[in-house]
Amino acid sequence: MSQSHTHTHPHAPFSFTPANRKLAEEIIARYPQGREASAVLPLLDLAQRQCGNWLPQTAIEHVAEVLDLAPIRVLEVASFYTMFNRKPVGRAFVQLCRTTPCWLRGSEELVATYKRITDCGPRATTPDGVFTLLEVECLGACSNAPVVQINDDFYEDLTAESFAEVLEAFKRGEKPKAGSQIGRVSSEPLGRDGE
Repeated sequence: MSQSHTHTHPHAPFSFTPANRKLAEEIIARYPQGREASAVLPLLDLAQRQCGNWLPQTAIEHVAEVLDLAPIRVLEVASFYTMFNRKPVGRAFVQLCRTTPCWLRGSEELVATYKRITDCGPRATTPDGVFTLLEVECLGACSNAPVVQINDDFYEDLTAESFAEVLEAFKRGEKPKAGSQIGRVSSEPLGRDGE
């Protein structure tokens, strides 16, 4: 979809790559004339992906310029939605659900596993730039708890051991198989009796 590169300085010049500029034009064309500003969310997402999963101020300003909006209007959107990262994050951006279903099924153990594997806590990026952990409220996969989202993928039905395997794979530069880690299809019951 987009080229991903590390854009580490918040004031470094930013503009869409030629491929992303073309994609941005296609996205804007989906909206009625006079309503092009409605493309702000997908364009911010596109910019964030181009910047390595975060939005520097210069990317926000570029999106504002493309949409002919005041930069503050785009900043308001970028700072409101938690899906946009205003600071650099690791290549593996881990969002760990802490709501009741995940908590009851072991999210506390997942946090401990993350800290043990990465030697890093929530809201911090590992020195090697691989991981950042953010504890979040409800990823919407409660029946497959506990759940984490890493970048765009969900890892479900985790245990401390299976989460450690997922993290170790990311450490090695691999992308582990997403979805249920116990082979469950969608949100089907665990067994015939639902256990």
